[in-house]
Amino acid sequence: MTRFGLRVAADLSERNETLPHDISERLRFAREQALLKAKTARAAQVQLAPSTPVVQIGATLALGGGNGGMGSQETSPRWLKFASLLPLLMLVLGLFLIQHTQWYQQINASAEIDTALLSDHLPPSAYSDPGFSEFLSEEQHSDGS
Repeated sequence: MTRFGLRVAADLSERNETLPHDISERLRFAREQALLKAKTARAAQVQLAPSTPVVQIGATLALGGGNGGMGSQETSPRWLKFASLLPLLMLVLGLFLIQHTQWYQQINASAEIDTALLSDHLPPSAYSDPGFSEFLSEEQHSDGS
């Protein structure tokens, strides 16, 4: 990157010698204005730095506004850690709720089958018949339609 900048500066310096006088004066004036703006921006940045603490959080920098009503700076990372763990906690709770709901539905389905078996008048040998479970599932589908 530095080499590129040096090459561009060298090319501009070479071509500056062949420019007419009025254009070179306008460029000189623009360069002086840019340097003046950069100097005032650096001075403002240096003046801002002592009064506003800069806090590094991970790989980012943030301007801290003192305590800001949040307590000390030591508690701030705890809140940030909690806030970053909150989505993970919500995901785990959601998965647990889905699993619980599925178990509840399976238990209800088993209870309905048991109720149908116990309320029907069948001989005990019918329960051991291999086609009996197929008969029950067909009967449930025809009753639900």
